[in-house]
Amino acid sequence: MSDPLSALLLGILEGLTEFLPVSSTGHLLIAQYWLGARSDFFNIVIQAGAILAITLVFRQRIWQLATGLRERDNRDYAMKLAVAFLVTALVGLPVRLAGWELPETVTPVAWALILGGIWMIFAERVAERRGDSADVTWTVAVLVGLAQVVAGVFPGTSRSAAAIFMAMLAGLGRRSSATEFVFLVGIPTMFAASGYAFLELWKDGGLGGEAWGDVGLAFAAATATGFVVVKWLLGYIKRHRFTGFAVYRIALGAALLLWLPAGD
Repeated sequence: MSDPLSALLLGILEGLTEFLPVSSTGHLLIAQYWLGARSDFFNIVIQAGAILAITLVFRQRIWQLATGLRERDNRDYAMKLAVAFLVTALVGLPVRLAGWELPETVTPVAWALILGGIWMIFAERVAERRGDSADVTWTVAVLVGLAQVVAGVFPGTSRSAAAIFMAMLAGLGRRSSATEFVFLVGIPTMFAASGYAFLELWKDGGLGGEAWGDVGLAFAAATATGFVVVKWLLGYIKRHRFTGFAVYRIALGAALLLWLPAGD
């Protein structure tokens, strides 16, 4: 397979899976067996494409919050977004510097997919019994921040899944409200993570030798695909549960354990 086609497919895959609660890490792990492994820089850039996509989807909401801080509700919501991000940063950075992270190999990713799928089914059922609340509390903000750290430590967990279902268990029972809050928190979180990783690569001299045409193609594919996927997901969850994604995770995790070498 040609490098441009491989880059295009990887960009599409990143856009498809970054914001769905199915783990982009698990899918990219599978893809590397057929499409070839890419550099850390390439992976950072395609993730940035996905971040740009979700920023475009929520551009009106972001503008509303930025220009409406004099209104109490907007100010309160923005402060809770900030708290969730700060919790992630203040807890996540020391965790990263300490090297507390499981390797992105088949076995831990597969088990994270399976256990995460079971967790999703359980959490959604519990949240439904507590009502359809759309109120983002300070507890929700703190726990969403911590959930993002957990997702960073356990590849395959899925940042969106961990945070959405933690928010729902913490009282934000309405799926659409939990998803919006988590996605908005994800914008500064993922921009910061990508920026930090980029600086690490730059300091280590890891930016050379890139095929910039492939990088640009993958970035555009991730942005376009991510935009479509997020728009679709926001409509889907208004009428459906997350159960289908949970079942898919469990099946994918089982397939990884059965078919791919455990040491990879």
